[in-house]
Amino acid sequence: MTLRPPGQTPDADAIATPCVKLCAIEPLSGLCLGCGRSLREIGAWMSYSPATRADIMAALPQRLARVKAEVRDSAPD
Repeated sequence: MTLRPPGQTPDADAIATPCVKLCAIEPLSGLCLGCGRSLREIGAWMSYSPATRADIMAALPQRLARVKAEVRDSAPD
């Protein structure tokens, strides 16, 4: 993938990614606290079809909400 200046429109065939450059795997769920993907999904992201990536991305907001609530609930008072 080609690097572009900030604000430049990506190519039509650029691979969409939910990565927010905040990579921290929550140990109990195994999900990244930044994007919500599992390590397996992160590692295989480039090999997934656009439809598979879209399906995973659609599930991420709910995953992130769940894992963040679990982390918050398990924190000592």
